[in-house]
Amino acid sequence: MIKKILLVDDSPISRRIMKSCIPKDRGYELYEAGDGLAGFEAYKEIHPDVTFMDLTMPVMDGSEATGKIREFNPEAVVIVCTADIQIKSITNALDLGALMVMKKPPSKETVEDALSKAEEHIG
Repeated sequence: MIKKILLVDDSPISRRIMKSCIPKDRGYELYEAGDGLAGFEAYKEIHPDVTFMDLTMPVMDGSEATGKIREFNPEAVVIVCTADIQIKSITNALDLGALMVMKKPPSKETVEDALSKAEEHIG
């Protein structure tokens, strides 16, 4: 069951849009980080059930952060949420262990679908 969700994106606007797409009636605890390194540190501290990860960020990009999170916890559920829809980027994210890649901007439907897939995976 999903209780804690971590949003990692350098854009406060993107984080706000993502938060607005997450169902409010499920009591999720939401956490945020503004770059990959802060996201990795937050992951280690919070142990979220699901992490939504942007790819293009300063300090540490989302690919590196995803790899570090998956090294720290091979069971980690990371959903990459990016505007970069190049096949190479998508393949790389999946190779690093991301559960799936979601296109930006998110919608309530795409986030709901991603959370359902995460729930099944955790299940």
